[in-house]
Amino acid sequence: MIKVNHLSKTYGSNLAVDDISFHIEKGHIYGFLGPNGAGKSTTMNIITGCLAATSGEVLINGYDIYKEPVRAKSCIGYLPEIPPLYADMTPYEYLRFVGEAKGIDPFRLTQHVEDVMNMTHIENVRDRLIRNLSKGYKQRVGIAQAILGDPEIIILDEPTVGLDPLQIIEIRELIKELGQEHTVILSSHILSEISAVCDRIIIISHGKIAARDTIENLTASKEGGRILSLDIRGDMQKICSVIESLKDTVSTSVTHGLSGCIHATVETASGVDIREDVFRLFAKHDLPIIQMNSNDVSLEDVFLRLTSDNAVSSYDSTSRVAPQDSADAPSGEGDSDTVRNEAPADDDDYKPLFGGKDGGDE
Repeated sequence: MIKVNHLSKTYGSNLAVDDISFHIEKGHIYGFLGPNGAGKSTTMNIITGCLAATSGEVLINGYDIYKEPVRAKSCIGYLPEIPPLYADMTPYEYLRFVGEAKGIDPFRLTQHVEDVMNMTHIENVRDRLIRNLSKGYKQRVGIAQAILGDPEIIILDEPTVGLDPLQIIEIRELIKELGQEHTVILSSHILSEISAVCDRIIIISHGKIAARDTIENLTASKEGGRILSLDIRGDMQKICSVIESLKDTVSTSVTHGLSGCIHATVETASGVDIREDVFRLFAKHDLPIIQMNSNDVSLEDVFLRLTSDNAVSSYDSTSRVAPQDSADAPSGEGDSDTVRNEAPADDDDYKPLFGGKDGGDE
C-alpha cells in the first residue's frame, strides 16, 4: 500500500531522514517507533504530502505522492500530533467542513458524518464548541476527521499525548477497531502503547530504519533472548568467577544487591534455558541462590539497544540484524521548533497540500 524508496530529508546542514526504505502492507496496524528527534514526524509528514522530501520516492497505492498528489492523498487519513481543529466550530460543523474539503458526495455526507461521530464516540458533544472540549474529545474529533471519506490508510502521529490513563485506553480501543477495516500507522515513543495495539513494528533511530518486523520476531531475534535475574549470597569475586564460566551467555553483569546479596543478570539467546545448569553450578560452589527469575527480552530492551547512541543496526524480517554505517548528522522531527529554526529562510520544505513537488497536477 505504501512504498518508501531511498527517502532523505535535510534541514540546512542537518540530516533528519537518512536514505530510508520500507513498505507498508494492507491489513495491519504498524507501530512507527523511535525516540524524540529520531525522524518519525518528518517521515510521516513526507508520506502524507505535507512536507517535501530532499530526495526519494513515496508511492501510495501506486500513486506518487508528488506527481499524483490528489489521488495519493485520497487514500490517506492523517492525524498530526497537534490536531488541525477549528476551535470556534462544533464537531459536527467541523466534520462537515472537512468532508466538503475532501470532496465527499453531498448526498452521502450527512449520514457519513453521523457514522464517523458514532464510531469515534463524539455524538454526545456534537454541538459543543471544540474549544470547550477536553483533550481526549479533541483527539477523537481529530481521528474522526482522519477517517472521513473511508481512506484505506490511517496515519496517527502521537494520538495519546497528553491524555489521562482512561482516555489513553479509550483511544487504544478505537485504534484497534479502526485496524479491523483500515491499515493503520501509529507513531509513538511509548512502548506500552505500541505493544498494546500494533502487530508490526518499524523502529527509526538517528534518521535511519533500525528495525522492522513483528514484535514476536524482534524479541526472538538475536536482539532478543532471555534474561536470568539472580540474587546470590556469597563472595563477589567467587560469584563473578562462576558467572564467567557459564556457557551459552550473550551478556552478564554482577552488582551488589539488597540484604547482603549479590545481584547477577545473565542474558542468553532466544530459546536457551540455562536455569538448571546455573542452579547446579552455584550449588557446587556452595553459593546459595536466594532468588531466580527468567523473562523474555522485552520490546523495551530491544528498543533501547537499537536506539542507543552506540547502536548501529539495521533489521528486517529477511536479513535479521546486520551492521550498517551510522549517521553522523543530528536527527530532527518535522514538528520541532528547533529544526524549523535551523532551516534556511528560503528553504521550500513546505508545499501547498495539493501542490506536489513541482507545483501540482490536479
